[in-house]
Amino acid sequence: MAEILLSLTIIGVVAAITLPSLTGNINERTWNTQRKALYARMSQAVALMPALNGYGTLTEGNESASAVDTAAETFVTEGLSKVLKINNICDADHIHDCGIASIVTTMTGVTTAVPKKLSELNPSLTSVSFYDSATIGQGNYSAIDSKAAAFETQNGESILVFYNPTCSTMDVDVNRKFVQPKICANLVYDLNGNKGPNTVGKDIGFMTFISSVDSVVAAPVPYVRRFDGIKVEYASSTCTNSAGGEYRIPTMEEAAALFVNKNLIREDWPNGHLWTSTKVTKSGYLTNYVMVMGHGEYRIPVPNAGWSLLCVKR
Repeated sequence: MAEILLSLTIIGVVAAITLPSLTGNINERTWNTQRKALYARMSQAVALMPALNGYGTLTEGNESASAVDTAAETFVTEGLSKVLKINNICDADHIHDCGIASIVTTMTGVTTAVPKKLSELNPSLTSVSFYDSATIGQGNYSAIDSKAAAFETQNGESILVFYNPTCSTMDVDVNRKFVQPKICANLVYDLNGNKGPNTVGKDIGFMTFISSVDSVVAAPVPYVRRFDGIKVEYASSTCTNSAGGEYRIPTMEEAAALFVNKNLIREDWPNGHLWTSTKVTKSGYLTNYVMVMGHGEYRIPVPNAGWSLLCVKR
């Protein structure tokens, strides 16, 4: 009897040690499968839409009229719902009725309230003012602080939508331009509603629709560690060797998505500069990789400059 009890005790201890790890691995695989399936469905849906801009109304209020903001909700009802199976649609005041959690955990373990408008998602999406003496000097960008909407898919995902009805196309030949006007929609998804763990990089992630025509759906999963002082010629090997073989340098569109959702990632960006793998040639400039800045600007930087890098996978 003593030997049986001892054996059961050992089995129990081993199970207590290994079970959480096994459960975590199963959850990770499940989330990865769901994430890829959602990305495929969203990419197919966007491809069926003639354009991503022009849905709803978005105007600022004044002394004689109130602000009108139907953009995100109309984008879902009149746009996405025509090409994607949707169960429920919620306006900005009722997003939790669509399974959106009130609090989420960022990739760095910080809890934060779920954003309900653009400025809460990232203040640089609505207002930017900076001075850069190294290039053209003063830079400014402003936009209306639009509200979010939400919907539930038939597969059980809860999705929070931020929308820009006046988005434009993304230039390939870039010098110094803002990313913000190219962002048509940003989706923050929860693969299992508000059941938990409600953590970015696990059941919560984001997708960004970029450019109104020939749109790109960027859905990067960032590696939470940041690499500083990286030169572009070493960036690729840094992702492969330090972050693991499944990670790589983000494209220009993926870096734009990282910028939009950086408060959900909560990884500090010194000087706001992130390398991308997108390479362009512009008259009067050397062919070089595009850099996305922390205030939402993308430009061609000095080729051998040492900046920051966040590795991603999809």
